[in-house]
Amino acid sequence: MRLLVATTNQNKVREIRQLLEGLPFDIVTLREWPDLEAPEETGRTFEENARGKALYYAAATGELTVAEDSGLAIDVLDGTPGVESARFGGADTSYPEKFALIYHALRAKGSLESAARFVCALVLAKGERVLFETRGTVEGRIAPEPKGAGGFGYDPIFFYAPYGQTFAEAGDLKAAVSHRGEAFRALRAYLESRF
Repeated sequence: MRLLVATTNQNKVREIRQLLEGLPFDIVTLREWPDLEAPEETGRTFEENARGKALYYAAATGELTVAEDSGLAIDVLDGTPGVESARFGGADTSYPEKFALIYHALRAKGSLESAARFVCALVLAKGERVLFETRGTVEGRIAPEPKGAGGFGYDPIFFYAPYGQTFAEAGDLKAAVSHRGEAFRALRAYLESRF
């Protein structure tokens, strides 16, 4: 059986393959459909975007499809960047530039630190039906400055207190507690019970 992981982000693909390792699925990605255009992400929530992507790609490819929408929500900034995490500051903005924008916004609020969380909404679809959906979160705070060379995305500015370091410093420990890890472990349990 095939399972389409609906992303072109190779960092996410690597994490997801590890989380689903050992399941009886041939994991494929959107690289197999290079001409398939991405749907517009117009949802106001992570769940709406994940659902839209899963249903779109399941219908377009005919594959059992898992899609996720994830990002960073910062309390002092009213949940920003939230569903705009990947596009925050513009589609071509680098993550160091995104970090600078976040620290600038935090300074404007009078605080360089804030509670924050990573969120991952995940949806499994086949044809026009949603088969399973879940949400994973991990609580942390914004680090005073970016630290660490591992991970990807916002990991260098996300400080996870139980580890005493950012996700970019945590290495392989990240998967045990991350938002994506939580969501994909729930998916794994669902798949194991159904297939």
